[in-house]
Amino acid sequence: MKLKRHKIYIQSGAGKLKLILLRPESQQSNLPGILWFHGGGYLTGMADMLYLSAGKVLAEKFGAVLVSPGYRLSWQAPYPAAVEDCYAALEYIYTHAEELMIQKDKIIVGGESAGGGLAAAVCMMARDKGKIPVAFQLPLYPMLDCYDTPSSANNHGYFWNTTKNHQAWKLYLGSLYGTSPIPKYASPSRETDYAGLPSAYTFVCKGEPFYDETLTFIKNLRDAGVPASLDIYSGKVHAFDMMQPWTSKAQLARKRLCAIMAPVLSVPSADDNQN
Repeated sequence: MKLKRHKIYIQSGAGKLKLILLRPESQQSNLPGILWFHGGGYLTGMADMLYLSAGKVLAEKFGAVLVSPGYRLSWQAPYPAAVEDCYAALEYIYTHAEELMIQKDKIIVGGESAGGGLAAAVCMMARDKGKIPVAFQLPLYPMLDCYDTPSSANNHGYFWNTTKNHQAWKLYLGSLYGTSPIPKYASPSRETDYAGLPSAYTFVCKGEPFYDETLTFIKNLRDAGVPASLDIYSGKVHAFDMMQPWTSKAQLARKRLCAIMAPVLSVPSADDNQN
C-alpha cells in the first residue's frame, strides 16, 4: 500500500515538535494509528528513520496512519525531554484523532532500540495518567535498563555494545546518572507495577546487549497478567531487521511481526461487517 508523507508541528516542552505522518494515499476513513519512535541510543537518529522501520512495514501492510516525532536528543536536552516530547505526540494524535483520521481506540505505540525504551515509558505514562488508552505496544529490542545486565555487560555485539551503552545512558540521564533511584520513565526497567499496561510483542537477538532486559520486561508483563510475547533470534546483531534487512532472519522477523499484529491492525471489510 502506497503511503503519502505529511509534516506538521505541534507544541511540546521545547516549543515546536516536528511530526512526520505517512498515510495511505487512498485513505477515506479513520484507520489505526501507529506512533513510532526512532532509535539511536537517545542521542542520535531522526524522525525520517521511520522509512526503515518496522512501523512503516505495518502501515503499508495493513493500511494505518504512521506518526514519527522528531523528539529532542540527549545532547540537546537530557531526560525527561525525549519522553515528554513522545508523550506530547501521543496526546496530540489522540486529541486530534478525527482530524488526523485515526481510530482513537486503535493507537499502537512502538519503536526500535531507544525508541522501544521510549515506547515502554510512554505506555507507562499513559497508564498512570489514565487519559489515553493505548491499544498495543511494540518495544522492539528495547533499551530499557540503565544498569548493566548479564547481556549488556562486557558485550561486543555488532552496532551496539557495552561502551556505547554506558556513554548513551550517561548522556541521556545527565545529572541522574549514577544516582538512585532512577525514575521509571527514564529507565523503564525500574518499573515495579506492570498491571494495566497494554499488551505487547517484541523480538530480539540472543547475543545483543538488550537481550536480558527484553526478556525481563516481557516476563514482568506476563507476571502482571498482561498478554505479552516475544521471538528470539540467534546472533549478535542489534537492530538486525534494520541493519541487515536483506537477511532471511530479518525478513522472518518482520513477517512474524505482521502475523502477530494482524488481529490488532486489520480493518474489517464491508463484507466482514455483513457477516
